[in-house]
Amino acid sequence: MNIPEDFKEVLDAVTNKRARFVIDTILDKGFCSTEDLKNGGYEHAPRAARDVRELGIPLDTFKIKDSSGKTIAAYKFGDWEAAKKSNQLSKVSGRTQMTEKLKNALIDRYGAKCYLYGEEYPARLLQPDHRVPYEIGGDPIDMLNTDYFMLLSPSANRDKSWACEHCPNWTEKNIEMCQTCYYAYPEEYQHIAGVKEKKLDIIFNNEDISLFNEIVKEANLHKTSYQSVVKRIIKYYHRINDE
Repeated sequence: MNIPEDFKEVLDAVTNKRARFVIDTILDKGFCSTEDLKNGGYEHAPRAARDVRELGIPLDTFKIKDSSGKTIAAYKFGDWEAAKKSNQLSKVSGRTQMTEKLKNALIDRYGAKCYLYGEEYPARLLQPDHRVPYEIGGDPIDMLNTDYFMLLSPSANRDKSWACEHCPNWTEKNIEMCQTCYYAYPEEYQHIAGVKEKKLDIIFNNEDISLFNEIVKEANLHKTSYQSVVKRIIKYYHRINDE
C-alpha cells in the first residue's frame, strides 16, 4: 500500500489499542471489516472507526460480504490530501482542547481521581468519559456540563469500554438502564452491566503493595480467590467487633 510519508507518521504515532487494530488491519489487507473487528474482540465497529477518525485519520465506509455471504460494513483509508485541505486535523485538535476544558472542569469539581477506582491519580493520566456511553446517549447539549461526564484512569476506561460493549444494553440502547449502572454512576447504582451485583475496586500502591502480596499468599495457600480472602477478613473483623 502506497502511504504518503506524512500520513505514515500520523499512523505510526497511534497507540490507542482499538484504533491501532483498525489501522494495522487496513495496512495488512487494504480494509478492515466489522467481521475483522468482531474476530479481534471488538463488538462495536462504529466506535472503533470513530476512534480512528477522531485522531484525524480519514476513513471511508463501504459494503462487502462476510464469510457467510452477509452484507457488512468495511473501512479503508480515505483521501489524506483532501483531509488536510479541509483542515480535518485542526478540527480534531479543537475537540482535544474542548476535552481539556472539560477535564479541568471535572477536576475542579471532583478532584484528580478516578470515578470507578475512587483513587487519586496524576491529572495527566485521567481521561474524561461520558457517564452514559456516547453510542447510547449521544452528546449532551452542553459539552462542558460536568453532570454528564466522569474522569477515569486508563485501566478503568478500558474496563468500562469492555463491560459496556459486552452488555445487552449495547444493542437495546435503554438510557435508563445505563443511568442505574455502576459504570455510569458508581456513587449509586443498581446493577453492573445488567447483572445485579456490587463491586469494590481496591488499588494497592506504595507501602500498601505488601498488603496485596499477603492477600495473594493467603489465596495461594488455601487455593482460593483473592475476593474470598478479602471477604473472609471482613467477616472476621465483624465477628471480633461483635464479641
